[in-house]
Order: sequence, then structure tokens, then C-alpha cells
Amino acid sequence: MSIVETPPPQGTAERPPSLLRRCAALLTSQQSILLVVLIAVMCFFDFHNSRFFSTSEFSNLIVDFCEAVLIAAAETYVIISGGIDLSVGSTVAVSGVVGAYVIQYLEGHHFGEVPSLLVGTLVCAGVGALVGIINALMITRARLVPFVATLVTLSAGEGLALVFSKGGTIGYDPVAAVWSATGFWIFTWLSVIVLVLTAILGIVLHVSRYGRYNFAIGSNPFAARAAGINVNRHVASVYILSGLLAGLTGMIFYFQTSGGAPQSGIGNELEAIAAVVIGGASLVGGAGRFTGTIIGVAILTVVHDGLTFINVATTWNEVVVAAFIALAVLLQSLSAGSKKLL
Repeated sequence: MSIVETPPPQGTAERPPSLLRRCAALLTSQQSILLVVLIAVMCFFDFHNSRFFSTSEFSNLIVDFCEAVLIAAAETYVIISGGIDLSVGSTVAVSGVVGAYVIQYLEGHHFGEVPSLLVGTLVCAGVGALVGIINALMITRARLVPFVATLVTLSAGEGLALVFSKGGTIGYDPVAAVWSATGFWIFTWLSVIVLVLTAILGIVLHVSRYGRYNFAIGSNPFAARAAGINVNRHVASVYILSGLLAGLTGMIFYFQTSGGAPQSGIGNELEAIAAVVIGGASLVGGAGRFTGTIIGVAILTVVHDGLTFINVATTWNEVVVAAFIALAVLLQSLSAGSKKLL
């Protein structure tokens, strides 16, 4: 006797989540929780010093945020693709020093202050891109793991920055200092440029084909290769982009300090990675949100400036950063556990 399977009645298909459930998921997401944490941290510092919400302090926060956000954006691209870039901090230093020498030479030969700054910006970006190319070749051609490859360029960059600068700041550029301080309300023109560039990077990551490839490679490079994605070429482009953004950050430090300092950016790679992790990205690749990175950078910036603002020793910065990383990992594990229960 044959068995006839009765088709399921119409209307029993799985329904999309209700509006209430979607709102609950949004409010309990890691980005939403981190946003609440950011507001709470700001209120904490304002409670200890009512001048924390002043216009001048917010302007300083935005400036410090802009010094960190581009290399954090670079790390976001790299980490989502399944890699890591330890060299961004030293790339900031060496590109800033080389750019400072070029600007100093051009201004000394009456090339013009504004054209010299523009050429210096291109040089900084070029030096950063060159470091990215070196990283890309070691990873895609020499088959070194990203940790080792970028550790090599990290050490080389720190050494070259000290050798080129002889341990001192290169030049003093009052034009750069004046321009970096001009703007409107709480924004300097330099901050506006950096924020616009950051917004473009976020849109590219989450909207464009390039961003989709980045997530696909980080999730499963073998499946991405089988789908026709040139994995090596894309990975190389990600590290070049990371180096280029680090080089531009070197120019940002040049504007803020009015010269090229070999200490600029050194150690910032760990904070950039911390911001990405705090923002919810997975260190194994394939998952992350650009908005999470932005909130992560904002939290670290507020913590650094806030501790100084209320006269707490800066040695506590690393302890607080470690606490936020632990909180972010805990949120990720709780989120994963809740998804398994649903």
C-alpha cells in the first residue's frame, strides 16, 4: 500500500518576526548596549566634572576621535576579512616622519605652504600604501600568516621612524597648526574631512560588492574562491587600504602636532584592534559592524580623555580598556547563547 504524503496546509509557513520581536532584537544588540554604555560613561565623567559637556571638551573629543578612527576602520576591514594588521601604528609614525621631511623640503624651496601640505598628504598616503603592499606580498605570495607578516613591518616601521627622525620631531609647521584648529562650532575642518571619509568607508563595507566579498572571504575563503572571488587579490587590496589609511592618519598627527614625531601612532594598533573587538567584530573573521567600531572608538576616546579630565592617572587607561574588551567578549558570548536558545 502506497503512502500518500499530505501537503502542509497553506499559511503554515514560517512567519517573519513581528515588529515587537525585531525591536527587542535591536534593543538587545551589542551596538545598542554599547551605545548605552557610551552614554553612561559620559554621564559618569560629567558627574565628576560638570565641564565635561562643555563645547571645548567636545571639540577635543572629536579631534582625538579622528586621530584613532581611520586606523580602527582599517582594522575593521582587515579583521572581517579574517586577518589582522599589527603594523598600522608604526605606519602612522614612519609615514608622518617621511611626510614631514617632504613638507619641510618643499617649504624650504618656496614651493608654497598649501601645495606643500597637499604633496605631504599624498606622500604619507603613498608610504602607508607601500607598507600595505609589503604586507600583502608577504601574506599572499610568501604565505606568511598575517600576525607574523605585520609583526615584521611593525618592528621595521618603528625602527625606521626613529632612524629617519633621529628620535626627534621633524620641523614645526605653524600653518598646519592654525589650519587644524579652524572650523565651525565643535568641528575643525580636518575633523569634517575625516568624518566624511569614515562615513564613506562604512557605506562601502556594508553596501558595495567589495564589502560583501570582504565578509565572504572572512567567513569561508574556500567557498569564496569556489564562488569565483579572487581571494588573494582582495586580501592584498585590504592590506593596501589599511596601510593607506594609516598613512593618512600619520598626516593627521602631523597637523595636530605641527610636525612629524616618531612616537605618533606607536601602540595605537592595539587600541584600534580593541575598538573593533568592542564593536562586536569576530577575530576569526566574517562578522562585524562598522557602527560598532565607531562606538568602540568613541568609548575608548571618552575614557582616555575623561580620566585625564578628572585627574586620574593615565596608567589606568589600559585597565579600563581591558575591562571594556572583556565586556564586549561577554556580550558576544551571551548573544551567541541567546541565538542558540531561539
